[in-house]
Amino acid sequence: MRFEEKIYSIGEAASLIGSTIKTVRYYDEVGLVKPVGYTEGGHRLYSGKDLWRLELITTLRYLDFSIDEIRQMISGELSVDKALDWQIDSLEAQVSTLTNMIKILREAKRHQGDSLRYIHQLVNERTTSSEKRKQFISEKVETTRVLEGIPEDWRNSLLYFFDKYIVKQVKPSAKQAGAWDELQELINDPQFIEDIKHNQFLFFSMVNQPPLKAGSWVKKLEHIHNRLNKALKQKLPASSPYVQAIVEDTALLYTNVEQLADRGNFFRAFAEHSQTVITERMERFDTLCSIISPTFLQLSKGNALLHQAIQWKLQQMQ
Repeated sequence: MRFEEKIYSIGEAASLIGSTIKTVRYYDEVGLVKPVGYTEGGHRLYSGKDLWRLELITTLRYLDFSIDEIRQMISGELSVDKALDWQIDSLEAQVSTLTNMIKILREAKRHQGDSLRYIHQLVNERTTSSEKRKQFISEKVETTRVLEGIPEDWRNSLLYFFDKYIVKQVKPSAKQAGAWDELQELINDPQFIEDIKHNQFLFFSMVNQPPLKAGSWVKKLEHIHNRLNKALKQKLPASSPYVQAIVEDTALLYTNVEQLADRGNFFRAFAEHSQTVITERMERFDTLCSIISPTFLQLSKGNALLHQAIQWKLQQMQ
């Protein structure tokens, strides 16, 4: 819709985009669309360009994009193509889940007189316990030898976040159960295993001369993620000194004393490798894990900010 280049009251703006005054006011409060001015009585005023953006936000919200995702798209922090891919993945997972739920309900309907008991039985059959998830991962690690050559304590450290947020998750919802089923299929893909091995190049290099014990390394990594969460909450850009300090500390987790002597070249190698580990299969892995666990979703957002910050620093070094 094309809007006239004039000033609109908040009530007019809400009416023209098919929304409410409360919603338009909320978009101002979260920093998506600020008014161009205020009336003498303190009421918000909007331009035609503002109305176009408000309508765009309303459309994206209709398509189930989150406020954070919309903010990142508008600011350019998140490419539109990437955001669309994420949303398509999420919606496809929801379609799969709904299809499975409809199947369960239809099967249960055929068992008249005992439908509730049958629903309970079907759901239990389709739900994977934490013990079964743990067994699946253990067997997969063993058969693929993906962690071969890594000491046992470091193996546990490498799987720490996945084990904490995915494997040990309490009984999942139908949507989360569907995502776990697809995640198992992905982990069974030999090409995904190759991606994992490539992704752990830095880790393999590190454990030859580990600067820290495994437990200490995990604690420092958790602290880094806590700092990334703080940066996300404060909406700090990747180029900010706070986020760039996190990049430096992250790189130090993957180096040793000898490598510190040539810190510039080490960081360049670290940064360049970090940009090559993001494959389509690894992105799908993150998407599925984020559906399974809201905490993992926050972890994934932090990693995305970290990769942006690494890329920015690498550009400054060129």
